[in-house]
Amino acid sequence: MEGSSNERLDFGKMGYGCVHYRRRCRIRAPCCNEVFDCRHCHNEAMSLLRNIFDRHELVRHDVKQVICSVCDTEQPVAHVCTNCGVNMGEYFCEVCKFYDDDIDKGQFHCDDCGICRVGGRQNFFHCKKCGSCYSVSLRNNHSCVENSMRHHCPICYEYLFDSLKDTTVMKCGHTMHTECYHEMIKRDKCCCPICSRSIIDMSRVWRRMDEEIEETIMPEDFRDKKVWILCNDCNDTTEVFFHIIGQKCRHCESYNTRMIAAPVLPQ
Repeated sequence: MEGSSNERLDFGKMGYGCVHYRRRCRIRAPCCNEVFDCRHCHNEAMSLLRNIFDRHELVRHDVKQVICSVCDTEQPVAHVCTNCGVNMGEYFCEVCKFYDDDIDKGQFHCDDCGICRVGGRQNFFHCKKCGSCYSVSLRNNHSCVENSMRHHCPICYEYLFDSLKDTTVMKCGHTMHTECYHEMIKRDKCCCPICSRSIIDMSRVWRRMDEEIEETIMPEDFRDKKVWILCNDCNDTTEVFFHIIGQKCRHCESYNTRMIAAPVLPQ
């Protein structure tokens, strides 16, 4: 195909691609030999199959063949079409077999993650223990949880590690989708769904509970009743006076506690 390099670059603005990516190629899925615009399109289609045993996901690194959207030539994975010479994606990763024309996303490949990320390499670092890339603002400023991103969001159950949505690292170190986090907070759910630790500053709430307890007199039969509690915030176990409003941790003064059986002392 004849034409200048600038003319070739303009192909990216002609509506090629899908709802997930603008690109000038499609992929042949080696798992089912079908052609899709991208792996997300493949996974969405396969998840709708009636027979659950036929459902499967595409491993991005296994893609071997792509089809140029401009000239329809099928060929081995490469940046430039072997027939018409067009760039099949302004951003191209040979490891992930990934193409994308929206270079403003700041795509970069993380060798430790083994996949491409967005947002600009300079804005992220890879936490070895957590097993994922985090914002540089969290360097030496987050609680490490081993492989914290390699699980499903506790709210929507989408796998977090390669999700297209933004994620939030909570104070406890566990992760979830940012939109799910804000929705949870909006519903006054202020504890991590995984470990039950408080995920925002609750000191004002605890002070208000102190005032309510002081104003609420317990019936005489319960005034001297004691219970054992486990604090979800500091993991301390203590014996405290029971109150209908809540039990306060003696160690960190949190009311994020739950009653437990009395510990069995050694004979």
